Amino acid sequence: MIYRTLGKTGFEVSCIGQGCWNIGNQWKTMEEKEAQAIIREAYDCGINLYDVADNYGQPNGTSELRLGKCIQDIRSKLFLVSKIGHWGERSGQPVPYTTPDMIRLCGHASLGRLQTSYLDVVLCHDGFIEDPSVFIEGLEALKKEGFIREYGISTDSLAVLKRFYEMSDGHCSVVELEYSMVCPEAETNGLLDYCIEKDLGVLVRGPLAQGLVTGKYTKESVFTDSIRINYNKGQRYRKKFEQCIDIMERIKMEFGDENLIELALQYVNSHEAAPVSIPGATSIRQVRSNAKAGDRLLDRQSLELLRKINK
Repeated sequence: MIYRTLGKTGFEVSCIGQGCWNIGNQWKTMEEKEAQAIIREAYDCGINLYDVADNYGQPNGTSELRLGKCIQDIRSKLFLVSKIGHWGERSGQPVPYTTPDMIRLCGHASLGRLQTSYLDVVLCHDGFIEDPSVFIEGLEALKKEGFIREYGISTDSLAVLKRFYEMSDGHCSVVELEYSMVCPEAETNGLLDYCIEKDLGVLVRGPLAQGLVTGKYTKESVFTDSIRINYNKGQRYRKKFEQCIDIMERIKMEFGDENLIELALQYVNSHEAAPVSIPGATSIRQVRSNAKAGDRLLDRQSLELLRKINK
């Protein structure tokens, strides 16, 4: 496993992290023992960064609860990243993020569910936020109180990131963004360049494009899970889905049908911004496959060919 410094945080983290959205029953019903096996297998494979959010899981908080229960003996060896911004939306009672105290309240709740006295990183989970002052003040308070070490934002908008960074007086140190070999917009819209300029730690969600990089889906595929149902015909992300499928067809023509997951993760990790990929997993087999990709980066020829294909 390759380890790298997460921007200006100074944290030495595995280039493959463990995304914990999948362990909370939203992608498929999962028994707690299965979730715990995934969490521990990731650690055994050399992964030391876990990414979660307060609202992940059905019901809200399930992913944090499951993660917190089985890392007590290894907590000091891990870097925990969580997010604040969507609590209660699915159940019809969203938290009003109108005062810094509400941000503090959500941060304290995450600490309780994760059974830890501190979080390494907390992110604002509103990628379209126009005025982040309440979030920044609340996160600064949590940092001064000793409950979080660093903070930042999850967004795919350069304008939102710049505003958040500037309003935080440069205290923003981590950004989570979407990036994959079939969704490479972060390369062209200035996001990754800005992260390099400001020495921001980069966490990449969706490095496997919610499974689309496996190459097993076509435009005739129909999704039944509550997340990817939006890829189906007539749904909000149909156009994006079809674009991803077209790119995958071109990639398979050049690289074949094997080792596509490894190729996708190494593509992300090979970017000059030194990102950390945070793929999820619904099985131990997937954890092992993801971790294996962290042993090396892509050669320059393969990286440039992929960048040419996905333009």
